[in-house]
Amino acid sequence: MSPPIHPDPPLPLGQGNLSALLAVAPALLPALLDAIPARVVVLDPQECLTYGNPAFYAFTGLQPEVILGCPIRHVIGEQAYANYAPVRERLARGETVCWEDWIELNAVGPRYMREHLVPAFDAQGQRLGTIVISLDWTELRQNQQQLEARLDELHATQALKSSIVDQALAAIISTDAQGRIVEFNPAAEALFGRQRTEVLGQLVEDVVIPPRHRAGHRAGMARVAKGGPARMLGQRLEMDALRADGTEFPVEMVLSRNAVGDTSFYTASMFDLTERRNAQAQIERQRDALRQSEKLTAMGSLLAGVAHELNNPLAIVMGRASLLEEKMAEHPLASDAHRIREAAERCGRIVRTFLNMARSRAPQRAPVQINDLVTAAAEMLQYNLRSHGIELDLLLGSDLPTVLADGDQIGQVILNLLVNAQQALAANDPPRRLQIATGVEPRRDGREPWVWLRVVDNGRGIPEALHERIFEPFFTTKPEGLGTGLGLAVSRSIVRDHGGDLRVEPRGPGACFRMGLPVSGQAQPEASAAPAPIEAPEALARVLVVDDEPEIAALIRAFLESAGYEVASAESGALALELLGAGRFDAIVSDLRMPDMDGAALWRAVGERHPLLARRMLFVTGDTLSPGARGFLSQTGCPALEKPFAKADLLGCLKQLLG
Repeated sequence: MSPPIHPDPPLPLGQGNLSALLAVAPALLPALLDAIPARVVVLDPQECLTYGNPAFYAFTGLQPEVILGCPIRHVIGEQAYANYAPVRERLARGETVCWEDWIELNAVGPRYMREHLVPAFDAQGQRLGTIVISLDWTELRQNQQQLEARLDELHATQALKSSIVDQALAAIISTDAQGRIVEFNPAAEALFGRQRTEVLGQLVEDVVIPPRHRAGHRAGMARVAKGGPARMLGQRLEMDALRADGTEFPVEMVLSRNAVGDTSFYTASMFDLTERRNAQAQIERQRDALRQSEKLTAMGSLLAGVAHELNNPLAIVMGRASLLEEKMAEHPLASDAHRIREAAERCGRIVRTFLNMARSRAPQRAPVQINDLVTAAAEMLQYNLRSHGIELDLLLGSDLPTVLADGDQIGQVILNLLVNAQQALAANDPPRRLQIATGVEPRRDGREPWVWLRVVDNGRGIPEALHERIFEPFFTTKPEGLGTGLGLAVSRSIVRDHGGDLRVEPRGPGACFRMGLPVSGQAQPEASAAPAPIEAPEALARVLVVDDEPEIAALIRAFLESAGYEVASAESGALALELLGAGRFDAIVSDLRMPDMDGAALWRAVGERHPLLARRMLFVTGDTLSPGARGFLSQTGCPALEKPFAKADLLGCLKQLLG
């Protein structure tokens, strides 16, 4: 590489006071050249070395007697000499040249040199030679390069840190010792809704600290300024922060102090805790819902046993009242027997509704009558409504078509809507009114009609902004302890699974929930309230009744015998097997839960001894809720009749079983 060249004006010799001085003191020039710390050499016109000062010989390590008179190209080396080609041309034109660069010198190696090359001429303008003055700036250049490298490294580090700060997910705010903002990264801009250029130089308390906390902040800054402890440094703290729009929100902050010389700076890294707080609240709601679910599971198991014990006496009351009503058809007391039977049937429906709600099974679609589900739910809640002073008004449409639906699930939806209305009205001043209405909505374009149901109360109502939010899981407007926020979400999911919809309708004061379900068939006439006629069997059939409750066995026997069946009874499974071995029977009506040998064990024993008869067993039980009972009935395919039951139900199941 050719060295950089800096032109200087020619410097002819023998001018000015220096010539006069040299004429007076001829020894002055050698002394002057020997004392110069720079390297000085003189070349003749043929570029041979004619003089070199002590500094030159010390630098090169060469001896005068060896190199004086030698061409300079041999002294500095061919590679270095080639770099002087542009310089020699300018020297020939009488120009003084100044340059600096790295150069490879013989016996010295690479050095960074700064040189002045001055052509010398006599009075007639003849060139006498060239004076070369050299300075070795190698160490200076190396130090300069190291400094430049460190500066580049520092700039890169600063750029990296700046990039990290700019790209950080945390909001980073730095202030000086007086609390004025000196850094406000993009995450802070997004978090607080302020621009960096807007807040630089402002007090941090005026930008991000809520007014009620500013006095405490100023007190802490004053304490630290006086040498007091900085209690917040290095700790994870949760506090409230202020957005540009004036809203407050929770943040997590870590504060650090950095010293630059004698100046202290404070940097706060902050994260928005809003989503975390919301997630924690949702987790707590889910835990409450899980605990509630566990309670319901335990209650379901308990309900199975209670229902079984309750259904036995209910079945006796219902059956005996039905028989008494038949025997006293023309007697004045027949109406009393009729009321007893209706009250017992109502108790049975309430227990059955509880069991249906507690069952955990796959959905089973069948034609259901919405009015029947409404009536059952109203009967179940009648006492609670009456005890809370709530007037219930049923406006049920007539001749509603049946809906292809899971009756248990839709009944659960209706019950949930009524319970919600009851809880809403409990906090309302009297009068408290609850209305349930049903009807049919004709559909155009050839689509099937919908059956609708409305539950309307005169409570405080639901704000319009929450009409959709109340259907979100775990969202509730009820006071703590009165709800988990799952009821409406599950209810809407059930209704939509049936192709319908559940929504809130704005209908003045109070709340109005509307459920709509598409139908799948034609309207069916309502069943008559009078008992269905019992047809006598075409041929005499013998039935074995097995039940450990003597009253239940006697009731079933009375029902069957009144219909013309020949009946035998057994109080245990073992006795039933003995009777089966001694005589012929066409069907077996057995309780499912019995001591010693239960209905399942009896079915297996009958299957081994009388395979055909095992397919004509009807189980009577109040325990279809338990997983064991459901699994057994599903595995065997045997029909089951839930207690309490009416005479018509028993005879209908038996007739179907006998074919």
